[in-house]
Amino acid sequence: MIDPQLSLAVSVFQNKGVYALLLGSGISRSAGIPTGWEVVQDLIRKIAHLRNESCEPNPDDWFRRTFDAEPNYSDILDGLAKLPAERLQILRGYFEPNEEEWSEGRKKPTRAHHAIVELVSKGYVRVIITTNFDRLLEQALGDRGVQPTVIHSADAVECALPLAHSACSIIKINGDYLDTRLKNTRGELEQYPRALDKLLDQVFDEFGLIVAGWSAEWDILRGALERCPSRRFTTFWAQRGTLSPKAADLAALRRATMLNIPDADSFFSELASNVRALESLSASDPVSGKVAVARMKRYLPRPEHGIALADLVHAETERVKGALTEPRFSTEARGVPITGELCLFGL
Repeated sequence: MIDPQLSLAVSVFQNKGVYALLLGSGISRSAGIPTGWEVVQDLIRKIAHLRNESCEPNPDDWFRRTFDAEPNYSDILDGLAKLPAERLQILRGYFEPNEEEWSEGRKKPTRAHHAIVELVSKGYVRVIITTNFDRLLEQALGDRGVQPTVIHSADAVECALPLAHSACSIIKINGDYLDTRLKNTRGELEQYPRALDKLLDQVFDEFGLIVAGWSAEWDILRGALERCPSRRFTTFWAQRGTLSPKAADLAALRRATMLNIPDADSFFSELASNVRALESLSASDPVSGKVAVARMKRYLPRPEHGIALADLVHAETERVKGALTEPRFSTEARGVPITGELCLFGL
């Protein structure tokens, strides 16, 4: 049976730009980035500490008992810091590395981020849906010279470039960490704005899907997938360990191809490597004379294509050499060596 990882690589390679990514917190886990709910719980711990009380083992339950209210990210943050500048300083500590974290390589783009950027820069991936609040993906894309269209609110949906006209669109369905409209609690995740729902319907209807690092437990993204009527392209679901019951039901509904992975870094690095291997194979395939000439004309005026030009000439030379050394082009006839121009005609 064909390895699903290889099947995924072939699908991505042969269907350029067709597959969208659906990324959860598992993508940024190795970078040490907390989830939105983890931020809420840590903020509650700070409140409890200032009150000289213990909120363990369940900070959210302590908050409900103490304040008779649901732990809401925006309300808690507003209670701790009234002004935007103060809120920003609180959030930086969760999503931006301090000097020690920077030296340890934490809160920086991971191998998974860089592999995804490679796929984006080559046009294999153009749409990314993520539940994450951090900006590691945007940072990695910027380092590669790719400026994505980032959609993190209903307002942004209305003014964003259409998906077909953007080299890369990142849909941050739960918001961005520098925007206090983050969605964290169960109540906040019961319904998305209509504009965002419509955009998700479009993506799930028109694109194939690669799911990684997403638990399918907390947010209503699950509902958007469930209401999608079409299965135009395969859903590939990468999972470390066993799927939760809700995720398993959704994967079954989508008829997803499951991939058991050690972690997101290994998964996306292997995917990018497999796609590179297919590119190399494609580049070494015999080309027609017209195609070869067209490539030469494209490469010759541009110095940056010097390596590609050299590879093309070398590949075609080796192909011709291999063909001319076949038995049917033997350089001996009736025991007499044949040299010169006659060899070119197999005489």
